Amino acid sequence: MIDLFIIEYITVLGMTMVLLFLDSRYARWKTILAVYGTTVVVMAVVASIYTVAGLETVIRTYSLVVHIPSLLLFMAFSRFRGWRLVFQLLSSIMFCMLIQHGAGLAYYLSGKNIWVQVLTYVILTGGIITFLILFLRPLFIQTLPELQHGWWLMCLVMLAYYIIVIYLIPGYVGVTFNSTILKPAISLLMVGFYSILMFWFSSTLKESEARHSVQLFALQLSSLQSRMEAVKVAEDTIRTERHDLRHRLQVVKELVSRGDKDIALDFLDVAQKRLDDQKEIHWCRSPVLDAVFSSYFGQAQQQDIQVEAKIFLPDTLPVDEGELAIVLANALENAIHANLELPHQQRKIYCKMIGTPSIMLEISNPFDGKVTFDAQGLPVTRKEGHGLGVQSILTFCQKNGAVCQFETSNDWFQLKLVL
Repeated sequence: MIDLFIIEYITVLGMTMVLLFLDSRYARWKTILAVYGTTVVVMAVVASIYTVAGLETVIRTYSLVVHIPSLLLFMAFSRFRGWRLVFQLLSSIMFCMLIQHGAGLAYYLSGKNIWVQVLTYVILTGGIITFLILFLRPLFIQTLPELQHGWWLMCLVMLAYYIIVIYLIPGYVGVTFNSTILKPAISLLMVGFYSILMFWFSSTLKESEARHSVQLFALQLSSLQSRMEAVKVAEDTIRTERHDLRHRLQVVKELVSRGDKDIALDFLDVAQKRLDDQKEIHWCRSPVLDAVFSSYFGQAQQQDIQVEAKIFLPDTLPVDEGELAIVLANALENAIHANLELPHQQRKIYCKMIGTPSIMLEISNPFDGKVTFDAQGLPVTRKEGHGLGVQSILTFCQKNGAVCQFETSNDWFQLKLVL
């Protein structure tokens, strides 16, 4: 029965690892319910096989009974597909094996003392779970959307480890000498391999943060330049109006002296309208976001793109204004590029953004052609240098817990983001 207890414990531990590595598309309570509901079913199947056919049959069918349902669970709930999904599952299995091999080795070296084995299970489980929650999970979740290539190679290495320790090396750690020496040694090599991966993940995130900083600096510089140009235009306009003011006053004086008061009033109304047209529009109180809206709406109007915008934002935002500004800049830039492929009379951008009860952004634009979406529901482009804006928006959502949706309807492309 001790063997069954260990197997069931590893099963619960493995499904917990699945939950820690899983970046779910659904609510947390629904994900937890699904994971541990599957765990109960799997444990019942394992116990039934053990009772009917014994330990050897459980070991031979364990991959089919436990790992296949785990993979299906990943496929149903994970935000990611392909090799990244496989890597998530293999990582869960690898950490379970590390705990099992470490406990088995301690059991063997202690003269097969069961309490040493139990204590080792407790220590390793607590240490690895803490490590996953505090360090590896945050690093892993941030790396998934950033790293686009190389997952298949990492999966092949981990799959080779999986096949070797489960199928190619006979016996169990803590029971036979060869398995007790070889399997922990190979697991130790995998620890080194995974350490290299974590270093790579950290480097990838640092590069991403550096690109983000450069992008933010470029955006701020561009916005500052746009503001300086707007100020210069306003100064030139004021200088011109001041020069013309004495001429207007002379005309009004002459009209009044003749008794043409209505004509004088109409003349002043036209002058007032000219001044009103030169007023600078402020979209929100945040200087960074206001500069982004002004800059990109101005670019759109220069390209004969009609802009309809409704912006209602509070003075204080729950996220970094610079990061949100980059999201807006990428989304509006994509909308402008899509409009440039259309005839002038069809060009239009709708932008609506509110700050209560939460930040909600909606940007719509017509497009020419067909938009292709990947398995994650993200638009895909084959043009070189394009597509980075969508990844930047996705990274923002991952970091801040936002939800974004891309969709098309009746030749209109729409981005919705809720924070």
